[in-house]
Amino acid sequence: MRQVRWGVMGAAKIAREHLAPAIHMSASGVLAAVASNDAGRAGALAAPYGARAIVGYDALLADREIDAVYIPLANSDHVGWTLKALAAGKHVLCEKPIALEAAQIDTLIAARDAAGRLCAEGFMVTHHPQWARARAIIASGELGALRQVDGAFSFLNADPANIRNRADLAGGALRDIGVYPVVTTRFATGLEPVAARARLDWDAGIDATARVSLDFPGFAAEFYVSMRMAARQEMVFHGDKAWLRVRTPFNAGLYGEDVLELRDAAGNYRLERFPGVNQYVLQIEAFNQSVLTGAPFPCPLAFSRGNQAAIDAIYRAGEGGEAAV
Repeated sequence: MRQVRWGVMGAAKIAREHLAPAIHMSASGVLAAVASNDAGRAGALAAPYGARAIVGYDALLADREIDAVYIPLANSDHVGWTLKALAAGKHVLCEKPIALEAAQIDTLIAARDAAGRLCAEGFMVTHHPQWARARAIIASGELGALRQVDGAFSFLNADPANIRNRADLAGGALRDIGVYPVVTTRFATGLEPVAARARLDWDAGIDATARVSLDFPGFAAEFYVSMRMAARQEMVFHGDKAWLRVRTPFNAGLYGEDVLELRDAAGNYRLERFPGVNQYVLQIEAFNQSVLTGAPFPCPLAFSRGNQAAIDAIYRAGEGGEAAV
């Protein structure tokens, strides 16, 4: 196999705008088919890439010309379709959150191992070189002892029909965007949180805004995420010698110039820029190489499980008090 033949399961916005183009632009993958329960939607996404349009997700999984599937369905459907895809012998890249609780990822790991296929969660940020560089700076000791991490991720979307605002489809700010301050803090520091505190603002059954504090060994990570505020995103890692700001931590390339800003206690600073990076293409290339050569995937399910355990603890903490992770 020289190229991974991809099938996209659904025509969601993220598939249309990011993942289908990324698969097409990858050197080691090809977008072979798009499946939808709506023939028109499947055809509209498939046509620009010369891909086949397939009606029905089961038909895509039965297709022997498909090696891997990308799943951008509603959060509530991720576990079920991931298990079906693995049982059908497909490699799986599933949008976040791949599961709704950490125990479900244990089930996915078992299914992955039984199928002998790659299964991973779509945390594109872990593939962007700015985060590898941030991790290297923190590990170098240039910040000194890390004491505080601050983050924010927000946008305005109060549409009750949007899947992010639907409790029946497992919407909510934590699942949609709260995962990102957690995953980038864990990725950059290599450490895991031990306790969580949170205040959640609920709206029609979903957490529309979350204010979170996580205790890590030696430092605290505090962030807010909201679907009811003007768009903002930022991550700052503050040590006793210097602090590091990631200006476009999550929507890199779309939210402004990708820059790391480092300032020390004496006022010295430097900027490190990352022009022209497409983190979605890098994610697909990493996935393809793992399938084709067995190279380790940078964001395995064990890492995803740690993230989901933190989100689970945040939800518990939101009910009152502190929750262990």
